[in-house]
Amino acid sequence: MKKAVLYCQSGCPYCTGAERLLAKKGVEIEKRHVDRDPGLWDDIFEAGRETVPHILIGETLVGGFDDLQDMEEDGELDTLLAD
Repeated sequence: MKKAVLYCQSGCPYCTGAERLLAKKGVEIEKRHVDRDPGLWDDIFEAGRETVPHILIGETLVGGFDDLQDMEEDGELDTLLAD
């Protein structure tokens, strides 16, 4: 199973939702807290995004929580995790 990188910040309900969904799937999550290291925003901006959570699974940019949730509902998340 692929590892996920979750750019997040404390108190963000969407970040918490993303973490819970990924944990439910048994995904190993590397959390990168933008509120602790503001320089991490550069990574997010370079990907064309401006908000957290910013989710990567393997080398694939998933997007935010809504994108992750849509992938789960469509069955695409399991496929991505299995590849």
